[in-house]
Amino acid sequence: MSIGTLIKTIQDIMRKDVGVDGDAQRISQIVWLLFLKIFDDKEQEWQLMIPGYKSPLQSRFRWSNWAKDAEGITGEELIDFVNNELFPSLKKLATTAGVTPHGKVVGSVFEDAYNYMKSGTLLRQVINTIENDVDFNSSTDRHLFNDIYEKILADLQSAGNAGEYYTPRAVTQFMVDILDPQLGESVLDPACGTGGFLTCTIEHLKPQVKTASDRLTLQDSIHGVEKKPLPHMLAMTNLMLHGIDVPSNIRHDNTLRRPLKDYGPKDRVDIIITNPPFGGMEEDGIENNFPRKYQTRETADLFMALIMHLLKHDTGRAAVVLPDGFLFGEGTKTTLKRELLEEFNLHTIVRLPKGVFAPYTSIATNVLFFEKGEPTKDVWFFEHPYPDGYKSYSRSKPLDIKEFDLEKVWWGGAARKGRKTTKNAWKVSAADIAARNYNLDCKNPHAVEVNHRDPIELMAEYQEISRQLAEAQRALKTELMLALGGE
Repeated sequence: MSIGTLIKTIQDIMRKDVGVDGDAQRISQIVWLLFLKIFDDKEQEWQLMIPGYKSPLQSRFRWSNWAKDAEGITGEELIDFVNNELFPSLKKLATTAGVTPHGKVVGSVFEDAYNYMKSGTLLRQVINTIENDVDFNSSTDRHLFNDIYEKILADLQSAGNAGEYYTPRAVTQFMVDILDPQLGESVLDPACGTGGFLTCTIEHLKPQVKTASDRLTLQDSIHGVEKKPLPHMLAMTNLMLHGIDVPSNIRHDNTLRRPLKDYGPKDRVDIIITNPPFGGMEEDGIENNFPRKYQTRETADLFMALIMHLLKHDTGRAAVVLPDGFLFGEGTKTTLKRELLEEFNLHTIVRLPKGVFAPYTSIATNVLFFEKGEPTKDVWFFEHPYPDGYKSYSRSKPLDIKEFDLEKVWWGGAARKGRKTTKNAWKVSAADIAARNYNLDCKNPHAVEVNHRDPIELMAEYQEISRQLAEAQRALKTELMLALGGE
């Protein structure tokens, strides 16, 4: 069965269930079931690989003991077991003292999970479909899960409320390639969504992992925080499938809820890579966790203040996706940009064209690359062009990682040496930006001027279209009057 067919089969079964309402609930339901299946397959592996491994789950709550048998419990008995025994037991793992790290991972995934299905017969059909068609201990199927995962993410995005947790893979890959994380460096995404930046970082680091000790170093160095339950559950599952067996550094929390002054040296990291939610407003009181100069309800601004605070002195570097509004905005944004130029080296802003995040938002976005420790002398801007023949991106024609070869060739390596002004790249001094009241919305001086055509010619065209429209309206009105028996 193909991946798309597998997910569609499961969703079709769920559509018959009166308890499941809409794509987001269907996806949430699929994800907790898949998580338990994956965890069970992983446990079989750990029992062979980890001396003395003991499951944090009671025997009867392990997938292989209640779900694996196709002729096992079903109907009301299954629903009663899931709602009144399985879920309470798994949720308890989040708060019970002395639980193993593996158990804490399960607890944090199920903390806000919910069984929406009301029919035990349909739930048994879903379980059997998952059990029969996927084996996560088979390397082929584990590789296939990445495709399943992509399909789930695509469905989640089309559920209409998930644009905020998704960054196109090409943008994610480009940002990781440029930051070039090294094994042992701590990496944080403070708004990690489904874990795209973190899994991309893991794949980038894997060639550097040679020993069991290196694997532990990798696991300890990846950090993420996500406040919404569904993307957090997806992030945990995603990291486990990318070899982070105990993703206990992926917290289910709101990073902004902790007062800024409470973050000390031990909380600082080498790399921050993120696409913080923008356009949103934080709940009342969150801004009081920040010094007065940063106080605002706008989420992206608070995240920027946090990112700047959490980077290590002298070694910290970041890549952050931000909307145009941050570049030209005033008030708190001006304060943040002044500090960004005075205390950080904001060396590059890649200006992405509209449509990169379509269909979730048409807002134009930028990737800011900066390092902590020395002031900015010049900011280089690189305007990413559309490929030939494109007027925008779409779901069928998304941004491709190969397009970023333009930036990579121009970049000048880790030291950023030999950069040149081109039709896509230009440089503005920090002094000039300060004189503009820290407005970073610098336009491409090499942009070809658009020919807007002669106004007289355009007016004639407009009048002709208006005449045709009026004629069509008159004809329609006549037809309607005749149809209604009028004159």
